[in-house]
Amino acid sequence: MVCSALRRVVRVYICLARKARHAYRSYQHHAWGSSPPTAEFAAQGASGSVVELLGKSYLQDNYSNLSRKVLSRVGRNLHNQQYHPLWLIKERVKEHFYRQYVGRSRTPLFSVYDSLSPVVTTWQNFDSLLIPADHPSRKKGDNYYLNQTHMLRAHTSAHQWDLLHAGLNAFLVVGDVYRRDQIDSQHYPVFHQLEGVRLFSKHELFAGIKDGESLQLFEQSSRSGHKQETHTMEATKLIEFDLKQTLTRLVTHLLGDGLEIRWVDCYFPFTHPSFEMEINFHGEWLEVLGCGVMEQQLVNSAGAQDRIGWAFGLGLERLAMILYDIPDIRLFWSEDERFLKQFYVSDINQEVKFQPLSKYPAVTNDISFWLPSENYAENDFYDLVRTIGGDLVEKVDLIDTFEHPKTLRTSHCYRITYRHMERTLSQREVSHVHQAVQKAAVQLLAVEGRF
Repeated sequence: MVCSALRRVVRVYICLARKARHAYRSYQHHAWGSSPPTAEFAAQGASGSVVELLGKSYLQDNYSNLSRKVLSRVGRNLHNQQYHPLWLIKERVKEHFYRQYVGRSRTPLFSVYDSLSPVVTTWQNFDSLLIPADHPSRKKGDNYYLNQTHMLRAHTSAHQWDLLHAGLNAFLVVGDVYRRDQIDSQHYPVFHQLEGVRLFSKHELFAGIKDGESLQLFEQSSRSGHKQETHTMEATKLIEFDLKQTLTRLVTHLLGDGLEIRWVDCYFPFTHPSFEMEINFHGEWLEVLGCGVMEQQLVNSAGAQDRIGWAFGLGLERLAMILYDIPDIRLFWSEDERFLKQFYVSDINQEVKFQPLSKYPAVTNDISFWLPSENYAENDFYDLVRTIGGDLVEKVDLIDTFEHPKTLRTSHCYRITYRHMERTLSQREVSHVHQAVQKAAVQLLAVEGRF
């Protein structure tokens, strides 16, 4: 775990930034979306210091764990940048919902919110969604906290309760979300989600159903794997059918006819029953979204006690990588015109297949160390590598785990793959960055180096 002596963290990072500066001189002039090296290091200050973000001040405490790397991404809003591939996906989803679902006055049934602040309270991100206080998804190792009460949202679901409480029955939320995770071509600490919610009254759900006026939304029974204790089986099955039909139409609109789709039962704290949609893509089953019947406790607490509903969430990057053949998630942050111009289309539904930029050779370096006796979290190491190496780091693989037979100490060996998206890296410049990673790991994570 990152050292709790936050003053010392800042001193160490400044020192490492100076030592890594040579490697970054070239990087900061050529890398896309890069910042000066000192800005890439941890934003944590001493407990009681203040961080400014989106025009507001947040007092830091022992929960604060934001890096400058992540902070530099806040406010970029790739999903709102015209002709960006994520914007294209968002606009195609909006167009589909606007055309397919209209109200009595022939106006769109779904409203869209794509500019909500990514800074939310921990109550919004967890408690409002019925996520238990001891749930592992709350861990510091998995999230970016401003302090104990505020964080960068981990999902767009953080806005569900507020919008329901405002009286909305059908809406889409689009935005950037933040999670500490592994490093590879499919994962990045910032990505973008699209959330959909729809509530139904008794009349709306049972309209057109034979003898529908005799059916009920609610009952008091027992919870099973197929329904909640407050929902009738008839209401649950109709909601489930409408949800799956809605999402099948959406994904078919985006990816084309002839898709092989399957539904997998899963668990989310805020829906039950819950499902994941998987599609067969080039012979491989890929999960593209999660969804389910909204927990009635959540709906009731937001003031919609007479309604029942569904919710879904999908990742824009995942869909864009499938639809446009984009091989590396880092490309979404590129400011290279060779990438961006490929998506300048006259029609958002126009077929686009990404033409790869020249793929420059990778440089790999290994790092081995003994783990401390306690408080080591792998995501802390990944975040440290991402902070120091930036978007030079393509992936990090754990390639060996060894337990000493006498001391019972555990050693990890990671292989870090460095690859610039626009030019060839030399081993010499990578070595400066890699050495900074080694020193930071020892001084901040309390590991014992084997290098």
